[in-house]
Amino acid sequence: MIDLRRLHVLRAVAHYGTVTAAARALHFTPSAASQQIRQLARDLDVDLLEPQGRGVRLSPAAESLLAHADAIQARWEQAELDLRADRGAPAGLLRVTGFPVAISVLLAPMAARLGARHPRLTVRILETEVPKSFDLLFEGATDLAIVEATPRNPPLGDARFDQRPLLDDPFDLVVPKGHPLAGRERAGLEEAAREPWIAPVPESPCRPHVMSACGAAGFTPDVVHHALDWNVTAHLVAHGLGVALIPRLAQLSPHLPITRVRCTGNPHRKLLTCTRGGGHARPAVEAALRELRELAPTAVA
Repeated sequence: MIDLRRLHVLRAVAHYGTVTAAARALHFTPSAASQQIRQLARDLDVDLLEPQGRGVRLSPAAESLLAHADAIQARWEQAELDLRADRGAPAGLLRVTGFPVAISVLLAPMAARLGARHPRLTVRILETEVPKSFDLLFEGATDLAIVEATPRNPPLGDARFDQRPLLDDPFDLVVPKGHPLAGRERAGLEEAAREPWIAPVPESPCRPHVMSACGAAGFTPDVVHHALDWNVTAHLVAHGLGVALIPRLAQLSPHLPITRVRCTGNPHRKLLTCTRGGGHARPAVEAALRELRELAPTAVA
């Protein structure tokens, strides 16, 4: 009989990449986490970890076991749903996470609507960046996240997570008022190829989108300033320090002397909803997803 607690430790090692990181997330000591995996290996009479340099890696047997472990976790989620299927309307606690723009434009109004329609449901919102949302879902510390699609995310086929398209968020070219492109309804990015640019910081998930959009327009932007917050970017543009691509969902300070210009070619980023595998069918999550689908079309109008 497999001890599911030990199996969860193995899943955590696969998710976080090392025994030490998994132990930290599970509030174990590294030696205790290692002991759990060694005992699981003895129970199954297979090797689950192999030496790799100064560390370890998962063995082929462990990789095979993990495919079953992810399916077991999804079935367990479904079993809990089946047990609660006769309890009626959404109730209890719903924990949601998202990055700042997603909270401002989508999760905050979603929570307000749910509160009005389902008085027995309590929504708790946590602001966090995309990689942390996946960690929180894996740990069972959140139920629903809005994430931005990036190459660093788990693949869409990863059984641990259920990722579904929510909306495409277009990027607008933002220029100072009085700029030659400011009076245009739409412009090609190549028309701003010789401008100084303000871009997201290198670790931002939006950075690849901005660089790819400029590359598709045939140039590499001359990035002279970097910013993390979209309103910081907008202030730099307002002072004539460069131009920028900013997602349409980002709500910029209305008093700034800047103009949004829609881009030909429609550069955009994709926003997804994400739950644990099997978690989307929970009544509270279903209700939240329904509200988000209603909000999404008007959010980027």
